[in-house]
Amino acid sequence: MENIIPVLWVGVAIVLLLFMTVKMKLHSMIALLLIAIFVAFMEGMDTVTLVKTITKGAGSTLGGVGLVIVLGAALGQLMTDCGASKKIADTIVAHCGTRTLRWGVMFVGIIFGISMFFEVGFMVVVPLVVSIAKEAKIPYMYLIIPVLAGVAQAHSVFPPQPGPVALVDAFGADSGMVYLLGLVVVIPSVICAGIILPRFLKGLDTLAVPKLGNIDENSLKSFKLPSFAICLLIPLLPAVFMIGHTIIANFVAKGTFVYTTFEFLGSPNVSLLVAVLVAIYVFGIRAGRKISETSDTISSAIKGISTVVMIIGAGGVFKQVIVDAGVGQHIAAAVAGTSVSPLILAFAITVVIRWATGQGAVSAITAAGIVAPLIPVFNVNPTLLMLATAVGSNTITMPNDAAFWMMKETFNLSMGQTFKTWGLLELVNSVSGLAVVLILSLFI
Repeated sequence: MENIIPVLWVGVAIVLLLFMTVKMKLHSMIALLLIAIFVAFMEGMDTVTLVKTITKGAGSTLGGVGLVIVLGAALGQLMTDCGASKKIADTIVAHCGTRTLRWGVMFVGIIFGISMFFEVGFMVVVPLVVSIAKEAKIPYMYLIIPVLAGVAQAHSVFPPQPGPVALVDAFGADSGMVYLLGLVVVIPSVICAGIILPRFLKGLDTLAVPKLGNIDENSLKSFKLPSFAICLLIPLLPAVFMIGHTIIANFVAKGTFVYTTFEFLGSPNVSLLVAVLVAIYVFGIRAGRKISETSDTISSAIKGISTVVMIIGAGGVFKQVIVDAGVGQHIAAAVAGTSVSPLILAFAITVVIRWATGQGAVSAITAAGIVAPLIPVFNVNPTLLMLATAVGSNTITMPNDAAFWMMKETFNLSMGQTFKTWGLLELVNSVSGLAVVLILSLFI
C-alpha cells in the first residue's frame, strides 16, 4: 500500500491537469507548475526543498534540450524560407510513379520530421502534398496520411526534436543507437499507419480539397539552391555526426584525437550548431540572401518555438518533483515482483500523460521521471526504453491537443473525421511502433 499512495497522487494530478487545460482553458505551463506543487505537498515535500526542486527541474530540462530545440527550429525555418524543403519534396516525388507516390511522400515526412518541429513540418508539407495530389488526380487524404505519419513518428523518435532529446538525456541512451534502432522502429510503424491504414478507411475520396495558401514559387526561384543531395544532407548532419560518434566509439580508443573530435561533433548541441552554420551559408549567403535576412529567419523561428520551450520547462519541473518525491522508485518497487514488461509500462504511462497534457514532449519528459528507475530494476536496454516511451508520446490525441485542431481546421474535418484520420493514424503509429520495440527486445 505504501507504494501505491504516491502513485495515486500522481494520477490525481494528471486528472487535475486535464481539468485545468480542457475545462478551464488554463495555459499548459501554469497548469503543469500548479500540479507539480500539488504533488510535492501531497508527497510531504517541504517548501525549501520544493523551491530547489523547481529550479533544478526547469534548469536541468531547459539546459539539456532548450538550445537543441531552438537550433532545430532555426534549421527547419532556414530550409523552408529558401525553398530547400520544397526542393527535397519535389525531387523525391518526381522520381515516384503514381503507384509509389505514397511511399515517396512518406519518406519526405520522415525526413522533415527529423529536421523540423512538428508544427513547422506540418505547415510545410501539407500545401506541397495537396498540390501534388491535385496534379496526380489522387484524393489528397491518401497522401496526407502517409506524409503526416512520417512527420509525427520521426518527430517523436529522433533527436534533435525536444521529446527524444529529453529522453536520451534522462535514460542515458546512446544518440547514435537511437538513430539506428529508431529507423528500425519508425519505418515499419509509418508503413502501417501511412500505407496500410488508408486502405481500410472508407470515404477518404469524398473529402473536399481544402483551400490552402500556396508557396510563392516565383520568390523561391530567385534563390540559388544547391543540389538535392546537399539540401538533404544538411538537415541530416546531426544524425550523421551522432551515428558517426557511436560507430567510432566502438573502434577507436578513448582520448585519441579522432575519438574526442567525434565525441564533440556528435553531441546534440554542437551537431545542431554545425548544421545551422552550414545552413546559414548554403541556404543563406550562397543562395543570395543577406546575413540580416537569415537572422530574421532565425528570430522568427525562436519566437515561434518560445511557448513550447516554456511548457517543456514546466514539464521538467513536474518530472523533477516526481523524481525527488521518489514516485518512480515506488512504481519500480510495486512492479518489481510482477511480469509486467517495463517497455509496455513506459508506453502506457506516456500515453496517459499525453492524453492529459496534449503535449508529446511534455508527456515524454514527465514519463521519463517515472520510468527511469525501472532501468536498474529490470536491467532493460535504455535505448529500447527510450523508444517505447517515444512512441507512446505519439499516440491518438484528444481535443486538448494542438495537433488535433491543426488537422481538423486545416482540412475542415468534423470531429468524427478527425478521429478517423488523424486519431487512427497516431494510434496505429504508436501501437505498431511498440510492437517493433518489443520484437527488438527479444534480440537486444
